[in-house]
Amino acid sequence: MSKKTGKRFANVWDAIAETPEEAVNLTLRSDLMDEIEAVVGKNGWTQAEAAKRCGVSQPRINDLLRGRISRFSLDALVNIASALGRKVRIILHEAA
Repeated sequence: MSKKTGKRFANVWDAIAETPEEAVNLTLRSDLMDEIEAVVGKNGWTQAEAAKRCGVSQPRINDLLRGRISRFSLDALVNIASALGRKVRIILHEAA
């Protein structure tokens, strides 16, 4: 019986991204999507109501709530968060 050896990653995005920069971008988008989903859930909004509040279509909210990360840029997610009255802050740290 052989041991499997492989790399360990901090998160799934580090494992699947082709570059460290892409992994950071995916991580930020994922985090924003999670936060927006939490706001929608906390308020008990339907997709239609959330879409209206976010200034986007209901299918767009559906994509967000289903985690379709490739359909959203950081800019789009920041705009959605802003429409919900949220402030997005990004803090830079030295890379490990």
